[in-house]
This record gives sequence, C-alpha cells and structure tokens, in this order.
Amino acid sequence: MVQPYNRTEEDLGNIVALEHINVQIPDQVVSTVFYVTGLGLTRDPYVMTGTDNMWINVGRSQFHLPTGKPQMLRGHVGIVMPDRAALLGRLAKVERHLGGTQFGYRACNDHVEVMSPWGNRLRCYEPDPSRFGRITLGMPYVEFEVPTGAAEGVVRFYRQALAASAAVEDDGSGRAAHVAVGIDQEFVFRETEGAPPPYDGHHVQIYIADFSGPHRWLLQRGLVFEESDQHQYRFKDIVDPQDGSVLFTIEHEVRSMRHPLYARPLVNRNPSQTNLNYAPGHDAWIWGMPHQS
Repeated sequence: MVQPYNRTEEDLGNIVALEHINVQIPDQVVSTVFYVTGLGLTRDPYVMTGTDNMWINVGRSQFHLPTGKPQMLRGHVGIVMPDRAALLGRLAKVERHLGGTQFGYRACNDHVEVMSPWGNRLRCYEPDPSRFGRITLGMPYVEFEVPTGAAEGVVRFYRQALAASAAVEDDGSGRAAHVAVGIDQEFVFRETEGAPPPYDGHHVQIYIADFSGPHRWLLQRGLVFEESDQHQYRFKDIVDPQDGSVLFTIEHEVRSMRHPLYARPLVNRNPSQTNLNYAPGHDAWIWGMPHQS
C-alpha cells in the first residue's frame, strides 16, 4: 500500500504548549494602554484582576505582567493578529499617551515592529497559513539572541533534557536552533555576535507530556532550582549535554498536563468592536482559522 501521508509532519515532541511569557513592568496603567488599547489584546477577566499584576491573553497564550522593576526579554516575541491597518491605527492613537517611554513602532515588509514602553520588542504579523498554521491570534514563537556557536548545543539540550523536537536551521537571517514548544509554536535561539545582556529573571512557561523524565534528567545535573508544587518545577540554565557548559539562561516554568490551568479557555476580544460601530455577535475573536477542505 502506498502511504499517502507524511506522518512525521504530525510529530510534536514532548513540549505540548507555550502558555506564557512573564516580564515585570513598573506601571499597570501604562501597560494597559500599550497591551490592551494599543495592541488590541485582552486582559484576562478571571485571574490576576488587581493592580499588582495583569495577565494579557494572546489567543491560547499570555503575557504575565507583575508590577516590579522592568525586565527585558533578550530577543523578541512574535505575535499573529488580524488586520495590520487597524493595528497601526491603534498604535498611532496611543502614541501621545506613551510619551517619555521607550514605546515606538514601524511598519516593515511582512510585520510591524513594536517596542513596549520598557524596551521589549515585538513583531506583529498578519495570519499566514503557510507560516503560522491556523493561528489568527496567537504567539507562534519567542526568539532569543544567543552567542555564536550555541545553536547545536541548544538543540542537544532540548532533545536530551526535554525530549523536544529541535533542529538547527539557517533561514537567511543566520543560524538558529528551532525548538517545537506546541502546535504551531516554537522557541528560536538565534546566534548573534557579542555577549547577550545580563539575565534579569524574566521567564517562559511550558507544558510537557512526560513530566518526570525531564525532571529526573535536570535534577541529576543540579539544574532544577525550584520544586514549585506537585504540578510544577523550574530550571533556568540551558547547558550543552556534551560538557555541561552553560549556553544561555532563561527561566523555564515547567508544568505537567495535570496542572489545573492546563488548556484553560482564554477570552479574546475583537478589538474592532466599539460603542460607535457595535455589531451584535462579534465581541469575541476566534484564535484559529477553520480547517480548509
């Protein structure tokens, strides 16, 4: 029988979802202007609704933004969102409210480059099935800038420590390790000349299917620094399994699929809805495109 499908295209690896990126911000009001009014994202209405933290929904993923000394991701976050023209219009409207901060934006060929008020970089893309799958609103990748020569070791780490699907690629912007961290989601570790800025404690959170195997691997090498609870642990150093050298530092909050928050449905609004042009039945935004026949 001739096999009509390439079954390997459905392989995901052990990491099943990237849920959130956590960076501290010093001002919740300014953060609301940027993430909600400017970008058009949605504040989680159920969890962290006070004034000392906010969770911002991006399709199936989130930004977690506790109040504190500002932290900067050493790289950038890729976001898919509909309607480039509407995004540019919203960013133009909030510009006057974000004066005196690092906020800025510019339209590029295939994305809009956006700088948060505290220097975190975002690249906002329109939906593209050939590149981002069915995502119409979401966080398809996080890209980190790592030292030259680190990509191969990063791939070895994620394959051996976390049983993730990972490979080194040269995509025209240089060599990078690509690590699958969910359906249509990946970490990208791009080799960059020069040393990265000092690590300031921000983190990413992933869910994994085999929870105990990676924990055992990491624990044997002294890499687990927090045993959070039954459903979660943390590590932060990415090491080369060949010699144990530290390649890059980014805290990973690792959760099991039994965690109470796993696959929690997130509310995502349609930012085009206003009191002036309200259309009944169009309040919510659906993060994924329908299947194509």
